[in-house]
Amino acid sequence: KNQQESSSPENCYIQLSEASVESLLNFASLTLKELEIPREKLSPGTLQLIKRGRYGSTYRAQLETENPRKTKTVVLKALQGLASAQEVKYFLGRIKFHQDLGHHENLVELVGCCVDQLPLYMIMEDVSLGDLLTFLWTCRKDVMTTDGIPYDLTERQVYEVGQQVAAALAYLEQKKLFHGDVAARNVLLHHNFTAKLCGLGLAYETYTYGANSVTQIVPVKWQAPEKLLKKPCSIKADIWSFGILLYEMITLGAPPYPEVPPSDILSYLQRQNIMKQPSSCGQAMYGIMKSCWQWNATNRPSPEDLIRALQTAIKTSNDHAVLQVPELVVPELYANIAGVEVHSLVMEYTIL
Repeated sequence: KNQQESSSPENCYIQLSEASVESLLNFASLTLKELEIPREKLSPGTLQLIKRGRYGSTYRAQLETENPRKTKTVVLKALQGLASAQEVKYFLGRIKFHQDLGHHENLVELVGCCVDQLPLYMIMEDVSLGDLLTFLWTCRKDVMTTDGIPYDLTERQVYEVGQQVAAALAYLEQKKLFHGDVAARNVLLHHNFTAKLCGLGLAYETYTYGANSVTQIVPVKWQAPEKLLKKPCSIKADIWSFGILLYEMITLGAPPYPEVPPSDILSYLQRQNIMKQPSSCGQAMYGIMKSCWQWNATNRPSPEDLIRALQTAIKTSNDHAVLQVPELVVPELYANIAGVEVHSLVMEYTIL
């Protein structure tokens, strides 16, 4: 009887919405079975804290592979042991959402999960250079190298990373989704300059609960006007944020609208203001930024249009001059100007 009940979607939903933590985990062990990784394969003592989150922390860890002498580095998103049934349901939903989203080379990949008991782990691929914002800040330091690879960035590389993020947005659009929080802090970078869009929590919440039920807070300086005005959003709101991402890259991680307090950003935009052209930014790139910052969402490019514009501009871009910004970033000051929580910034920057 129980098996029959759980196979009916309505009953599943009722069962889940009123479920205890134990029944949620029992259900997850069936629905997420192919993703389940035994906990003992995560080498004990290898957990390194990356950042603290709302429901739990993010760690870097070592995962055993088929070869007993070899491990691979992964990133764990953890849900702490004292989680409520509601938090467990949300976390399991995020894992399922990632599984259903499927594979795209420019979206961070789900490796597996541990959902047999608390704490729960969502296991993601590790992306060697970490988040793009920290990378940009590190590029401000004198000739930083890691494994012999210099931390520097040219205009052409900004376009290359931009194309990859735009490709991820095109994929989300095909899936009738949008990201909702496009920013350098939500892009991960590999040594070979492959970029991966991450931070899909808002996309999951919008898809699952509808746009009006979203609880995740997005810093206002990255938001499109329609979002600030609490109007319905689409992928075109991501396009606005993409323009801010280009600004972040070309300025090596400067906070947007440095002269405008976060609380004044809507009235600033309502007066038809946009950010001025940064000194390090060429005309073609600023043209793309301005197209992203059209007040009317329908006038902004689609992800496909954006990819074409970036492909055209990259042909005449500079691949020799390294972008340089002499000032180092003070994370607390940045957080204040950007309107982000300082604890949301990755902890590694201070160590580098």
